[in-house]
Amino acid sequence: MAVPKSKISKSKRNQRRAHDALRSDAYIEDKESGELRRPHHIDLKSGMYRGRQVLKVKDTI
Repeated sequence: MAVPKSKISKSKRNQRRAHDALRSDAYIEDKESGELRRPHHIDLKSGMYRGRQVLKVKDTI
């Protein structure tokens, strides 16, 4: 059975747990359409990514 050689200090324990915090999803407002979207993702409403047309936009009936 594995037994720790020495006690883990509160500082080391808390440093390990620093990455366990829950973060909210990041959303930014698109400059052109004003829609909320994830950073570094395609805007699905306009089909634009970094100023270029990447997807064809379907016309809604």
